[in-house]
Amino acid sequence: MTPLLSCRRASARPLWSLLLLPLIVFCSSLSYAEPAKKAEDKADKLAPEVVKTEHKMTIQGQKVSYQAISGETILKDDKDEPLASIFSISYLRNDIKDSSTRPVTFIFNGGPGSASLWLHMGLFGPKRVVVPDAKDDGAAPYRIESNDYSVLDESDLVFIDPVGTGFSRALGDKKGADFWGVKEDAQSIAEFIRRWLIEHKRWNSPKYLAGESYGTTRAAALVNELQGGWTDISVNGIMLISSILDFSHARYQPGNNQPYIGFLPTMAATAFYHNKVSAADKALGLEAFIEEARQFAIKDYALALLQGSRLTPEAYQAVRQSLARFTGLSEHYLDRVNLRVSASRYTKELLRDQDLTIGRLDSRYTGKDYDSGGDSTDDDPSGYGIDGAYTAAMHQYLYDDLGVTLSRPFNVLSVDVNRGWNWNISGKQMHYVNVAPYLGQAQRENKDLRIFVGNGYFDFATPFFATENTFADNGIDNSRVSMHYYKAGHMMYVEPESLTQLVKDIRAFYQPK
Repeated sequence: MTPLLSCRRASARPLWSLLLLPLIVFCSSLSYAEPAKKAEDKADKLAPEVVKTEHKMTIQGQKVSYQAISGETILKDDKDEPLASIFSISYLRNDIKDSSTRPVTFIFNGGPGSASLWLHMGLFGPKRVVVPDAKDDGAAPYRIESNDYSVLDESDLVFIDPVGTGFSRALGDKKGADFWGVKEDAQSIAEFIRRWLIEHKRWNSPKYLAGESYGTTRAAALVNELQGGWTDISVNGIMLISSILDFSHARYQPGNNQPYIGFLPTMAATAFYHNKVSAADKALGLEAFIEEARQFAIKDYALALLQGSRLTPEAYQAVRQSLARFTGLSEHYLDRVNLRVSASRYTKELLRDQDLTIGRLDSRYTGKDYDSGGDSTDDDPSGYGIDGAYTAAMHQYLYDDLGVTLSRPFNVLSVDVNRGWNWNISGKQMHYVNVAPYLGQAQRENKDLRIFVGNGYFDFATPFFATENTFADNGIDNSRVSMHYYKAGHMMYVEPESLTQLVKDIRAFYQPK
């Protein structure tokens, strides 16, 4: 998801270029202590709240007892002055005798500006919220249940909310913006992890990172800080769910043809799902049709875009016909956009004849706009289709099951964080951020580092073919990369079959080869 400080939910419409989820932000008010109490109140505010609770659950027939630790970690400078409070929730299995063989997985979502509730309440955590697949979640009550898909039996889990998300915040003289940036964010999370390993005596445990959407960008920047920075913490594995590492693949700007190539197979998958392809192509099956779209995208289509005005009329016509075949759009429309269809236009155009739009996070979802004109959607039906359920479930779980008593607002997604993000990672102004080379270097300097990549076929936020193109370059050792695909979107775990397969794949990833 992605970053107006508002007391109400803001429209997601202006957030098209942002990565993760539907926008939910809450306003807060400040109260001031009486002068005589300032010192005492300041000390109270800096005293971290930590709540420990004991739990039992059954995961795939196995009984698991565990401790949940919910609370704040205070990051300090070398003068012992507070810098930030990082809120996290840790789940530690109780019956482990040798923690050196027990993995610990550090988990976060993206945005930038999102708390970690999506992976928490949708995939990894002990409880999950069940939402209807590819339909709007409606209003409360929502179904919250014990999560039989959790991997807590395999690994201890630590869910991290970066500064400005969840309950996490800057302290002292620091401002949130001091932590809002690719490098700044990675440094603060690296420091949190270092502190966590000290507190829980887990330096010799296998260590994994798991991120979704911008969280995959964070994971790459974070492993660079952990392994290449002063902490010198080696990582066993990185799980990238709905990955974006090289942002040139997602920025539609004149002269940059990467997005048109990278998004095309996702358009083909979407056209297939919504029956906008021929009967012959439908008979091929989804994967075979996608593969033909891949080959067209990387060969004839890429060459045509590169040639530009040098393309002959005959070649132009052939490319236009193939493009119509894979996108489900008319040749007349493709003429009007010069063979270049952006994701935002596509989600509005594909089902325009039915007065429907399709989702950005998951193009299986459909919605209705105020009218059927225009070239972009009012909102993302796959965003508002799940946000109410996840937000309610997280709040209910925090205060009911975990016993958290913090009363300040829990920022599900912060617009301030997102819009204030510093994308400069090199000291020079960069047009497109690319953290993929960090993974290649991390592998070269750690022979045991493996990478898991989960892709949704119907994801218009982080398209799978753009991810494939990223991993084909950037010095990454693909013999240590496992690439997986699911018939769902950005959050593939909302689709039952994809959830089942995703968990099987993640469990297999924990087993060293």
